[in-house]
Amino acid sequence: MMRAVRCRRFAALDEATGGLLPEKLPLRSVLSLESIPRPTLEGDDDVLIRTQHAGVQYPDALQAQGLYQHRPPLPYTPGLDVAGTVVDAGPAATGLSVGDRVCAQSPLALGCLAEYVRVSSRDVFLLPPGLDTSQCANIGRNYFAAYHSLKVIGSVKSGDLVLVDGASGGVGMASIELAKAMGAKVVAGVSREEKAQYPTAAGADVVLCYGRDKTSHKKFKADFKNASEELGHPSGADLVIDVVQGKLFEDALLSCVRPLGTICLVGFTAGQKRIRPGLVLVKEACIVGSLWGRWAREHPDGHRENVKELLQFLETGKIQARADRIFPADKFVDAFELFEKNEGRGNTAVSFKEGGSTGLSKL
Repeated sequence: MMRAVRCRRFAALDEATGGLLPEKLPLRSVLSLESIPRPTLEGDDDVLIRTQHAGVQYPDALQAQGLYQHRPPLPYTPGLDVAGTVVDAGPAATGLSVGDRVCAQSPLALGCLAEYVRVSSRDVFLLPPGLDTSQCANIGRNYFAAYHSLKVIGSVKSGDLVLVDGASGGVGMASIELAKAMGAKVVAGVSREEKAQYPTAAGADVVLCYGRDKTSHKKFKADFKNASEELGHPSGADLVIDVVQGKLFEDALLSCVRPLGTICLVGFTAGQKRIRPGLVLVKEACIVGSLWGRWAREHPDGHRENVKELLQFLETGKIQARADRIFPADKFVDAFELFEKNEGRGNTAVSFKEGGSTGLSKL
């Protein structure tokens, strides 16, 4: 047996009808730490990992509410990212041995918020020496999503201008770090001034506040125009990485991208709003959704090469591995509540190590 986080109902949905509840239930009421059977190897390329740290991000909270695009059958164990030690491996899991320190993703089956996780060897990657597992517990949710948006979709090159909103969050900060490692210039956007310290620490050239209303959005649009001119890009951003959407998209982001530039939709923390095609036509903008998982399944060699580059960035210090918030397993729900309250930032992880304690690392 092993400990695992379990979700037994969706916090935003009526159990009988599946419709939206008038008011969401607190995540604390639908998530629990339970004892369930420990997984065993099923396929020849399976790997069993003893979890040290597992990542928690905004989509995990959204999924437990029943509001994410992938709604798993109940009950389920959340978690896409895990970092730990290999304790068993099938005969076809080449290049992996018992005792190896690894990070892994389970994009379809989930299940990473547990003491033991079974994954396919194609989703397992050796960790560089010197990196703590807590620092690699959100590589999939954060860095895979960011690098896919920058490299595969945005084709970012040195000297390009990248605009990142939601820049104090996990994907936002990862996007800043990776864009800078690729030689780009970065303008970061945050919803509140007090969040500006985080994208600044991640290396953004300019940090602006877009607020939460039309007046603030209008000011952000003007401030971005000035910043882009100062950075040598008077026509606007080559790529916008949008994890916010909502009203910000039409109020400001469409004006910030250059003609024939790309807006990459990664998330919608401010809710989903309809996109008027006439505005896109006039701007001549390319709007593309970003889901790295499908691309990785269809281009496994390209995905592994991208992950190899990411880990090299970490190993050489081009991007800084962080563990911004770490919670012990018995306090896991506190990690979910950060995102429920829109207080998530950076790399949030749950520790399944014995004696793990709540803590914050310095950015």
